[in-house]
Amino acid sequence: MAQSLLMGNQAIALGALRAGVGLCSGYPGTPSTEVLETISKNRRGIYVEWSVNEKAALEVAAGAAYTGTRTLVTMKQVGLNVASDPLMSLGYIGVKGGMVVLVADDPGPISSQTEQDTRTFARYAKIPCFDPSSPEEAYEMIGDAFDYSEKYATPVLFRPTTRLCHACASIDTDDFVKQISPEGFKKDPKWVIFPRLSYAAHLNIEKRNPQIGEDFSTYRFNTRTGAGKKGVAAGGVSHAYVKEALKILGGDCRLLKVGTPFPFPETLAYEFLDGLEEVLVIEELDPVIERELVYLCGKKGIRLTVKGKLTGHVQAAGENTVESVVRQLSEFLNIPYEKTAAASLPQLPVRPPVLCAGCPHRASFYAVKQAMKGKKALFSGDIGCYTLGNAQPLDMVDTCLCMGAGITLAQGIRRAEPDTACFAFVGDSTFFASGITGIVNAVYNNTDMILVVLDNSTTAMTGHQPHPGTGRTLMGDAAGKLSIPDILKAIGVKNVQIADPLDLTAAIAAAKKAADDGGVQAIIYKSPCIYVTESEKTADVEPDQCIGCQRCIQELGCPALVTEGGKAAIDKSLCTGCLICAHICPTGAIKGGRRS
Repeated sequence: MAQSLLMGNQAIALGALRAGVGLCSGYPGTPSTEVLETISKNRRGIYVEWSVNEKAALEVAAGAAYTGTRTLVTMKQVGLNVASDPLMSLGYIGVKGGMVVLVADDPGPISSQTEQDTRTFARYAKIPCFDPSSPEEAYEMIGDAFDYSEKYATPVLFRPTTRLCHACASIDTDDFVKQISPEGFKKDPKWVIFPRLSYAAHLNIEKRNPQIGEDFSTYRFNTRTGAGKKGVAAGGVSHAYVKEALKILGGDCRLLKVGTPFPFPETLAYEFLDGLEEVLVIEELDPVIERELVYLCGKKGIRLTVKGKLTGHVQAAGENTVESVVRQLSEFLNIPYEKTAAASLPQLPVRPPVLCAGCPHRASFYAVKQAMKGKKALFSGDIGCYTLGNAQPLDMVDTCLCMGAGITLAQGIRRAEPDTACFAFVGDSTFFASGITGIVNAVYNNTDMILVVLDNSTTAMTGHQPHPGTGRTLMGDAAGKLSIPDILKAIGVKNVQIADPLDLTAAIAAAKKAADDGGVQAIIYKSPCIYVTESEKTADVEPDQCIGCQRCIQELGCPALVTEGGKAAIDKSLCTGCLICAHICPTGAIKGGRRS
């Protein structure tokens, strides 16, 4: 037994390895990414891959689970939307080997488009869900998830949230690995989904889930503690907040911890509710536990008040914090909040996200903006670092919906407004994940649009993971390096330009040409992410030549550009020497240099 300081995602990864996982697949997405990366570093001979998207990842894992292999799939909550098609059907067909679908939710949201709650999806998909409350618990619970998956021959959801994924804890780990000997794939009609078989499977699921709920009532991570006439119910990391808040307030009450929100542990919940007069439910995102308790009270005719999101006693959106829970519990337990240390904490400063200094995406956006000056144009964005192009002064992202949607949204706007030049920006990783279908749609329907691929040779937003265009896999193996220009030409895009966005003159010319020509046009602005290739270059400002017009600052918004004494200056700790600012300086005051 060894004690290690582990991030929550690392704890989950080591717990999965300990449970005998044999195949892991996923698509990078904050806050889930480190799980697969940790498994890759400690894989002990198992197979690990970054799949092209979440749908592919889930189907690869399902195939392996059909053989009796334990499999893990990782993604963030919006990735579950992409994987939902196979997952819904897999819930009916079932699995042989334990299959855990890890979906990291993002209350806040901190780095996501939505605050969707995977616990709600579990009820919709009718598959069990595990909701750990700490890194230590996650290390143990992931093994239980595999066991329950095999016991009931069903995929299960595992739902950590951002604060748990990225929190650190000292965890007792060991070298034990559960030995799994997969039986192998056995031909059986049950692996082929048909309407009549689905009907029978649905009946079985409805019969099975209450049995799982009863099983969960004695599960070690579902607990009830304390005493009194008031009770608090919580799940996930909110349970940890409740325990800390109770220590701060010096209060006590009955406490229900729900580690498996679906199927709900009804018997345990009834024991918790017995004799209570009032319950406060503290959870993140949807009122899942709250609705279950209200339902149970109605089902058994229990007369008590259930407070939470539905009653306005807990905020309806965003993440919980210890401070917010202290406020809620102080009111519920009638303990003065003003006397707590939390009442005097200052507000944290707001730090808006921004494109990195020297990011080639800034140059790409600026080039297109200059090319389309004075013309009616639409700039459709997508999911990636380049979404930050929406901020002033660039203001170059008019739409952003979900991965790959920028390409098809641009087509719809073009059809509705034929006089608008429609540009669709997509990153190289997103191009492979979900962009190709939209481009095929444009070619097939002959829709005038300009595709702009921002190729920085990595999946930058989630931590620089490889993708099909990088020539390497998650396990470090060399792989076939797919060519974006060749793919575009193969699916019918006749005009494909490749330009370096840091060569501003050529980049602007490429955008102008694409806008003037009809049909489906494509520009690939190719320049590596600044964290892929380190630069020894920097920019310098000649103070005597600078006239203080601040055009460089006002048009680019680069963090490395600052003012000193009313004139432009360079923060050399940030500058990468891209020299886009030098291109636009009217007096030539900005020049290239090297780090000293």
